[in-house]
Amino acid sequence: MSDYVLDVSHVAKRFPPNVAALVDASLQVRPGEVHCLLGANGAGKSTLLKIVAGVHRPDTGTMEIDGRRVDLRSPHEASANGIAMIYQELDLIAQMTVEENLLLGHTPRRFGIVSRKRRRVLAAAALARVGATFPLTARVETLSVANQQLAAIARALTASARIVVMDEPSAALNETELEKVFQVIREITADGVAVLYVSHRLNEIREIGDRVTVLRSGRTVETFDVAAVDEAALVSAVVGDSHALLERGEFAPPEEAFALRVKRLDGPAGLSIRDLEVRRGEVVGLAGLNGAGRTTLLKALFGVMRASGDVELFGAPYRPRHAQDAIRRGVGLVPENRKTEGLVLDAPIYRNATLARIRRQRWLSHRRMKAQTQPVLKQLQTRFGSVAQPVRQLSGGNQQKVVVAKWILDGAQLLLLDEPSRGLDIGAKADLYRLARGLAQEGAAILVASSELEELYANCNRIWVIHEGRNTVCFDPAVATSREIQQATITGRRA
Repeated sequence: MSDYVLDVSHVAKRFPPNVAALVDASLQVRPGEVHCLLGANGAGKSTLLKIVAGVHRPDTGTMEIDGRRVDLRSPHEASANGIAMIYQELDLIAQMTVEENLLLGHTPRRFGIVSRKRRRVLAAAALARVGATFPLTARVETLSVANQQLAAIARALTASARIVVMDEPSAALNETELEKVFQVIREITADGVAVLYVSHRLNEIREIGDRVTVLRSGRTVETFDVAAVDEAALVSAVVGDSHALLERGEFAPPEEAFALRVKRLDGPAGLSIRDLEVRRGEVVGLAGLNGAGRTTLLKALFGVMRASGDVELFGAPYRPRHAQDAIRRGVGLVPENRKTEGLVLDAPIYRNATLARIRRQRWLSHRRMKAQTQPVLKQLQTRFGSVAQPVRQLSGGNQQKVVVAKWILDGAQLLLLDEPSRGLDIGAKADLYRLARGLAQEGAAILVASSELEELYANCNRIWVIHEGRNTVCFDPAVATSREIQQATITGRRA
């Protein structure tokens, strides 16, 4: 028997037209360990996961389970070999019950008929094992994101998974919900189940991981023992020499002219904003707990949520009735969920990048759209094979750059960024905020909402705290501490 439950050795994978997603990637996972996978966007993490899950077959290289070589041709074959994949965007069926989801694909039958009694027993046992308290009869769409994560883990256990692959499970969870998921991970690994855990957050890797493998540019760089490696070594392995950690720099003072003046704005879910201003050349951050109202504010400013009040945009009254009003006035929104709200995933990159701009063109020329897209994507250092390839094929960080490119091409002068770095690695985050600062220096105004306070602290001229729908305190990060701002996000007031 091998020491490893999973041994992926020297795999490579290319996609048309000529994109090398993996060049030489290896990964060894031990039974009962949490093995973390770390790497920049575009490093090949998703491709490697999909090879493990049977979605893709490698061009070269081998994969072994318990020392036995396998050639997985489908997710069904991966499941039969004890591998369960829990995607970042959970693939549970929202309209079905928890019980139905948990045994989907391997429902117990008697004489060819579904055995509801047996299914209920198996599903209840799986939920009990992960400590879930929601009912089996609940439809998945009624569960919180955290409970959907627990249901996905429980489903993996009903399939007798020995390797559970978790792709960015923390992306939509708060700290309390994440700790609950961590507790379940600790319990299943104690039973010998291996967890392959993908995250960009170093603090998570520190808390839950035993070992971490770093990918860069499609190659395995090194595998570290989490307890023995420091943060600087991990960051160096991830980004190489191409990026620096986010550090607060010296910012040029913003212009006197206001891009946005929110004297009063009242909207859904208790939104009540007063005296919030953003100048040209300024990056203003919105900090706050989940549900505080940051997304509601940005959507109200973009015209996709109804609100009333007294708002000025570039010195003129502003009351958008829909997104088209906002776009015509030079406002762009990079939404929290880029895949469902910011992109047409099966459309080519150049079509996505010119979505906002084409309304001002009398006729569509694909050649012209490609020519317009290329230099902007190059400026943003976007990695892609061809502007004609579907945007779905890009990594998360490069997809985010396409969303930003859409507004640059349209000439937006007020950019609203909602959790723009979610799911991005350290290097891609640095790229994103370097881009935001560059746009501000050229005269644009940026309003950015993020749950990552250290990012706001490093990159914003000012930070407003949003608490229970209200903007309660404004900080200057040049003089305030991150601890003071963090405390205000919890209490809603200055210490």
